Amino acid sequence: MSIKVNISPAEKASIECIEKVYKAIDERKNFLVEAGAGAGKTYTLVKALKYLIEKNADAYLKANKRIACITYTNVARDEIRSRTDNHPVIFADTIHAFAWGVIQDFQKALREKIAGLSEKWQTRIDEAGGLNNQQVIYNLGYPKITNEEIFLHHDDVIKLLTLFLNDLKFKRILTSKFPIILIDEYQDTNKDLADALVSNFIESESGTIIGFFGDHWQKIYGSTSCGLIEASSNKLEVIGKQANFRSEKNIVDALNKMRPELKQFEYNPDSVGDIIVFHSNNWVGERRTDGHSAGDLPAEVAHDFLEWTKNTLNKQEWNISPEDTKILMLTNNVLASEQNYQNVFTTFSDTDDFLKKNDPYISFLADVVEVGATSFEKKKYGEMIEAFKMNTPRIRKHTDKKIWFEDMTSLINLQKNGTVGEVIDLLKITNKPRLSNKVAEREQRFAELSTLNQDSISEEDKKFFNKISKIRSIPYTEIKNVVKYIDDKTLYSTKHGVKGAQFENVIVVLGRGWNHYNWNQLLEWIHIGIPKGKQDTFERNRNLFYVACSRPQKRLCLLFTQALSENAILGVQSLFGDVIFPATPKY
Repeated sequence: MSIKVNISPAEKASIECIEKVYKAIDERKNFLVEAGAGAGKTYTLVKALKYLIEKNADAYLKANKRIACITYTNVARDEIRSRTDNHPVIFADTIHAFAWGVIQDFQKALREKIAGLSEKWQTRIDEAGGLNNQQVIYNLGYPKITNEEIFLHHDDVIKLLTLFLNDLKFKRILTSKFPIILIDEYQDTNKDLADALVSNFIESESGTIIGFFGDHWQKIYGSTSCGLIEASSNKLEVIGKQANFRSEKNIVDALNKMRPELKQFEYNPDSVGDIIVFHSNNWVGERRTDGHSAGDLPAEVAHDFLEWTKNTLNKQEWNISPEDTKILMLTNNVLASEQNYQNVFTTFSDTDDFLKKNDPYISFLADVVEVGATSFEKKKYGEMIEAFKMNTPRIRKHTDKKIWFEDMTSLINLQKNGTVGEVIDLLKITNKPRLSNKVAEREQRFAELSTLNQDSISEEDKKFFNKISKIRSIPYTEIKNVVKYIDDKTLYSTKHGVKGAQFENVIVVLGRGWNHYNWNQLLEWIHIGIPKGKQDTFERNRNLFYVACSRPQKRLCLLFTQALSENAILGVQSLFGDVIFPATPKY
């Protein structure tokens, strides 16, 4: 394939990368595609899969072989399947599904290996009276042993696959089924699993070709992920994709200063882009001193600085709207405060309970009550009935319509002025909609416990009662605010939550709140160098900073609510130029 002359620098870099991937495939070499933010990593992965389909599909299918493509999310899996037209030779699935798919038939070996997973598993086995011929199952996601079955946790499946990869017989079986394995977002691979792949497949030249696609600078999800994968240079070809199809020139230039070893070329060399940095060093009040937030502005002051930033950017013709702008913050606690659902946040110890709607109350209120009530207000009554999961109601006379109108008006009023408990109590009377089975069961148990002396009930019952009491006392408006955030109808997100996403404008709020991240320290080290023994700390901060700064297409604003030292300001200037100014809200 020859490279056309009249193409953009990003397109040229992309073609060069893809040709190197094809060459590695043809020469049956293991390879790693290092693709920075905005490079079009998934496009390269799909091109590789289509190339393999064209070259090998017929032969592989006749021999009962397939090309494995491992992803880390269901969304990525579905995208890969769609973009390869669900071709039967492509086995695309999440890492957990793939792992279980290749080990589930080895029941005896699974039982033998489970005891060695952890002390907790050995304890479970002892409490169950030992192992017999129980069926090992992975479908619930939590560990459990019964007389008939052993249920695995999500993490157990990955650990077991890692152990199996060290088994010569299993490795031969896997190699016979999958001559090629491609791994998306390789940097998120469990470190032990990555090490097993390198030692048993790459260094030992197993016959299965491994292709990694990802970016170790975008490892932001914890210490168990592998980050950069390394192997003998003659056994793993590293291919850098030096393209950026997302961001305009000034932003790409800043990313290249952060990462000169993987220089990117922009799609449109004539683009400009806009970067501006605001600091809060001019604020004269007392900053926070608590450990996680030391050096940051008080919460109410940080809010004022953010509002000033939004107003200032609006005057500079930024469109500060959920459609065009995303404001990135560090913690869900700060987001809850900024978006007015603090009681929801403090009620649930696990943010997934409300952000992923794992809690039955949140799920019911978000997916049923909110959707149906909104449809009623828009006079879309058919959609309301569908949301409420009701049969078409019999409305035969004026009084029927009146009752419906009164019930729904009462619901909407309580949504604005009442609590979750008051809304639930109303629905018990009106059945518009009926409570979900899970909510109804909890309400019945709560009501029964309410009639008892609290000193006489078990600790488990007390815990349940207190939890439901807290949920019921939440102002319902907070549920509406959470739903807006879940549905991506607000300006806000966490820095972790936007990996892989892009927006026209991005405001990054750089404050404290988590001991793992210290932006002043990061920028000092960028300017004066990384202290000995601090490389891991530096990379953890650098990676999240890089991910946040690489989201915008056109405009990037950084707001430092954490105080910056002179060296940190020099670090900012070394990356972004002379674009740092004091924020000046009025007090």
